[in-house]
Amino acid sequence: MIVRILGQAPTDTELAMYSVMWSEHCSYKSSRVHLARLPTEAPHVLVGPGENAGVIDVGDGIAVAMRIESHNHPSYIEPYQGAATGVGGILRDIFTMGARPIALMDALFFGPPDDARSRYILDGVVRGVAGYGNAVGVPTVGGQITFDSTYRSNPLVNVFCLGVLPISRLVLSSASGVGNLAVLLGSATGRDGIGGVSVLASAGFAEADAAGQSTKRPSIQISDPYEEKRLIEACLELLEAGLVVGIQDLGGAGLSCATSETAAHARLGMDVDVSRVPRREPNMSPVEVMTSESQERMLAIVTPESLAAVQEVCDRWEVAATAIGVVTEPDAAGIGRLRILDGPGGEVVADVPASSLADDAPRYERPLAPPADLVERRADDPSRLPAPSDPGGDLLELLADPAPVYRQYDHQLFLNTVIGPGEGDATVLKLAAPGLPWEGKALAMSVDGNPGWCAVDPRAGTAATVAESTLNVSCAGAIPLALVNCLNLGNPEHPEVMWQLSEAIDGMAQACEALAIPVIGGNVSLYDESGGCDIDPTPVIAVVGLLGRIVRKPPVPGWHPGDSLVVLGPPPGGLAGSRWARSVAGCAGGVLAPVDLVSHRELCRFVRELVAREAEDDDPPRLVRGLHDVADGGLGVALAECARASRTGAEVDGIADHGGLFAELPARVLVATRLPDELSRLAAGAGLGARVIGVAGGARLVVHGLVDLGLDELDTASGGIAAALEVRPLV
Repeated sequence: MIVRILGQAPTDTELAMYSVMWSEHCSYKSSRVHLARLPTEAPHVLVGPGENAGVIDVGDGIAVAMRIESHNHPSYIEPYQGAATGVGGILRDIFTMGARPIALMDALFFGPPDDARSRYILDGVVRGVAGYGNAVGVPTVGGQITFDSTYRSNPLVNVFCLGVLPISRLVLSSASGVGNLAVLLGSATGRDGIGGVSVLASAGFAEADAAGQSTKRPSIQISDPYEEKRLIEACLELLEAGLVVGIQDLGGAGLSCATSETAAHARLGMDVDVSRVPRREPNMSPVEVMTSESQERMLAIVTPESLAAVQEVCDRWEVAATAIGVVTEPDAAGIGRLRILDGPGGEVVADVPASSLADDAPRYERPLAPPADLVERRADDPSRLPAPSDPGGDLLELLADPAPVYRQYDHQLFLNTVIGPGEGDATVLKLAAPGLPWEGKALAMSVDGNPGWCAVDPRAGTAATVAESTLNVSCAGAIPLALVNCLNLGNPEHPEVMWQLSEAIDGMAQACEALAIPVIGGNVSLYDESGGCDIDPTPVIAVVGLLGRIVRKPPVPGWHPGDSLVVLGPPPGGLAGSRWARSVAGCAGGVLAPVDLVSHRELCRFVRELVAREAEDDDPPRLVRGLHDVADGGLGVALAECARASRTGAEVDGIADHGGLFAELPARVLVATRLPDELSRLAAGAGLGARVIGVAGGARLVVHGLVDLGLDELDTASGGIAAALEVRPLV
């Protein structure tokens, strides 16, 4: 195919550029035909999939940019740098759009905490996220942590970033204007990260890698958050001053990606002198320079007249700025060509159509097939299992305390955080940033993934994950506006994995259409396998919602003595896909209870209106004293988390068995109220079920006939996280 495009055999540099640009990570060659089925448009969407980040209009001339990315394989090989450079890369995706990054969230998936390697990876990843985010000055405000054996040799590190900008500052990655200059900003180029998108992100781990050998460590990028901080400030000043007509970060595939994409987006060409690229290592070849993924670099397109002003801004911020190329006319056939020269007037080491790298990669329609034992799996329902002898003990096994992780993160940078990590179902931030004063609005964000649901049924599980993230944002009183996603799956050369991918995308599309939420960006991480064993499908969904003017902090999980406890929503589903079935009972089969998406949309609306109504009432609130969605871990975990958060027990009736305690359906909300009759009346008017299950008080959580636990017992159920974070790097 390359020979057909070029009309001749490629040079070494051309072949290397096609290799990285046509990798799975950069080209989405196995997933693009399926991703086209997602709904991506809405009146408030300014930028959808295809750019560095999605952007939505939130009113008053302000926009929000959002993006999520994976850095899975690098974080297994070198946990600290893998996670740190994942944070650095996602930050650049945001400020490339002209937005100031104001918040990070992470979704982390590790092997069991009793596994030494998994503890080592957890420790390094958390320190990497904290070390980079804290140093660069962007708060990490929430996320989730999941332990499961499917990630023992293939952890997942997904990082979400959100930024805000005046709409007038929005800029795209286009090298417009013949004669304009391509200026490389930031760090010098080294040999770190060469092959990152092809060696690491587009291939599975072999047995030797799974054993912990480090032959792939040279493909890991090296981070410098202080350089990134200077780069952020320099780029935002350049954009605010109108000195940049296009800009692109250098992430996967390095200069090969940045130069080809900016040229292709403008349907123009570009000449690049590779000898002008600042280097931090001697004797680097053009192949190495063009494929290096060294961090903290940006490619800006500027007019020749603006170059001196650009240089002045960069000098003031101590950011290197070097003109390395020029935008050129298309050739006689109308094709914009990317030419790489080695020295002024020197040898042409590459001459390719820019669009052939950026847009015209192969698109595979790989074979897909459900697992051969799908019927047997669905017949293996957890309902066949005997009831546990000690449901309280099982409940303690399901509890985890992520506070030791969150304590590593500075979540109050910018002083925007209203509800921080671990406090509520969603993080809530004031919609403000330096240069954008707070006008009373706020944003709610939630990042969710559930491998238990998606392993049982990728389609229904992904739809349920979208439903959960949407409900979390609604519980903060916010209107969900958009989502981004990260689809983490195994080897696409396996038909079962392609079936999982296709089913997950259809489930996401179904839920987003029913809930009226556009998908404005995302990432597909394939080849998440080790030793030929694929991870369970793990779609991660990040939803962002908008609150109007907030008067008081939205309610969070918890209650006060004397509050009535009411469950809103339908009766619980079965145990299939639940954490109890998967983690405690060892059963991964059954049929996942579907979410009624029409009813779920009404539940989300109803909860938002409850929260908004409480914000207008006098203190103290009476109708909603606290609330918590019922999803991961079921009603049992929701009750325990509320008791632990409020330091108050409860007496609960009407839960017949362990199924009612541990069944998971992301369409229920636990509400603490002083007006249970009024709440039930309002719910009935909205066509929703409402059931009073108990009253808060005392120092024990008692579910009659099933659970009797003291608050001290709930406090000590940490899930092994604290012990894992005490692990130092292995020798």
